[in-house]
Amino acid sequence: MPKPLIGISTYLDESVRWGVWHLPAALLPSGYHRLVQRAGGLAVMLPPDDPAEARTVLARLDGLVVSGGPDVEPGRYGADPHPRTGPPAPERDAWELALIEAALATGVPLLGICRGMQLMNVALGGTLVQHLPDAVGHNGHSGPAGVFARHDVNPVLGTLLGEVLPEPLAVPTYHHQGLGRLGRGLIASAHTDDGTVEAVELPGAGYAVGVQWHPEAGDDLRVARSLVEAAGRPAAGA
Repeated sequence: MPKPLIGISTYLDESVRWGVWHLPAALLPSGYHRLVQRAGGLAVMLPPDDPAEARTVLARLDGLVVSGGPDVEPGRYGADPHPRTGPPAPERDAWELALIEAALATGVPLLGICRGMQLMNVALGGTLVQHLPDAVGHNGHSGPAGVFARHDVNPVLGTLLGEVLPEPLAVPTYHHQGLGRLGRGLIASAHTDDGTVEAVELPGAGYAVGVQWHPEAGDDLRVARSLVEAAGRPAAGA
């Protein structure tokens, strides 16, 4: 049986330097494609495109990862920018929201990582906490600039994620935003000790899971393998 083909959304950066070149680039930290490969899938990168093409792209894929990255533009969930919210990435927001909506509509297995989980929530009408330290009173969800922190998460038994991760575990983490009001149909499937939602899923949607942490920065392949396994199963009605 061929390996499932998993698309991973990418950054779009206007100024990247390599060798003698200094050019715009679509890019992705290598941890993402290596995570998919180590979990048994084939990885392809999905740079921002016309949102109208999202369903066409997904028709050629077996699964989707929406990767981490910049803060979601607050206007997309009806909020004004917080002073600590980063600059918007409108092309990426539009493309990834279209990918998420198409995946949910067509049943393509979906894993949102960090920003990807936050976009899943926004796509379903939820909101974000724009600067999590304001809400929880500490900076334990991220390390110094460019350094992952680690903290424990507690999966919720009886959820899909709770089946994949049946015990509390320490995870690599780097985020200053989190989920506010959950989007339509989403349930929380993991929390930290401070109450922050660390994973969500959409019951009845096949495989639609978001995690706030960064599995691509660690060695635990269980979440990625669960996505690849779901992507390898025949579609309903096939």
